[in-house]
Amino acid sequence: MLGAIAGDIIGSRFEHAPIKTVEFELFTGASCFTDDTVLTVAVADGIYNGVGYADMLKAYFRRYPNAGYGGGFLQWAQSDSTEPYNSWGNGSAMRVSPIGFAFDSLEEVLREAEKSAAVTHNHPEGIKGAQATALAVFLARTGVNKDALAAEVASRFGYDLSTPLDVLRRDHAFDVSCQGTVPPALRAFLESVDFEDAVRRAISLGGDSDTLACIAGGIAHAFYRQIPDRIVDAVLERLDSPLRRVVTLFCNRYGCL
Repeated sequence: MLGAIAGDIIGSRFEHAPIKTVEFELFTGASCFTDDTVLTVAVADGIYNGVGYADMLKAYFRRYPNAGYGGGFLQWAQSDSTEPYNSWGNGSAMRVSPIGFAFDSLEEVLREAEKSAAVTHNHPEGIKGAQATALAVFLARTGVNKDALAAEVASRFGYDLSTPLDVLRRDHAFDVSCQGTVPPALRAFLESVDFEDAVRRAISLGGDSDTLACIAGGIAHAFYRQIPDRIVDAVLERLDSPLRRVVTLFCNRYGCL
């Protein structure tokens, strides 16, 4: 979960200025949290305190109304409705990593991922993207190796995870869909050698860099079990006190810090 937030913050300054290299400074004055972080913390807070996902997402939107939300979510969050809007966007996948850390069976993870997605992203692709990401986090956390993790996600959800990153990078452009974001983010993780490398590889795809790195970072955190202290410190410095408090409480309870 903290890895997802790190990916978001590191990738934030490249969202509208994409790069195609792994060579870049991790943090600058322009590195900041976005809606990916806000909604990831909202999901974590909902799990920690037993509050419904729709209510928590709306509450966090009211606290952080200028975090850079997508148009569909923005309209939903500002309305009085809690009905979903059939989105297939990658928002359901970017916020789901806490579920992979908090639940202890494959069935629970898939069920909770669907619940967290369906309050907004009830399109089949929106639900699939959330479930695939949460499952990857869960499998990584529970010691499944990369080949087996990739095979399980690919067979269950029909994603092609076989194309090398060097090939994907050539043609990858800004894509807000789950189906256009989750597979390349997973591939970035699969080719990585450590947490930082996973985030760098995800950002190097270009496109929706913060969300690609958020998804890859959440999985990499679960798999590699640690994030370098210098990255953790830089991330926590960029969170305000309420966000930092929820992250700390959640990670202490579920062993992800």
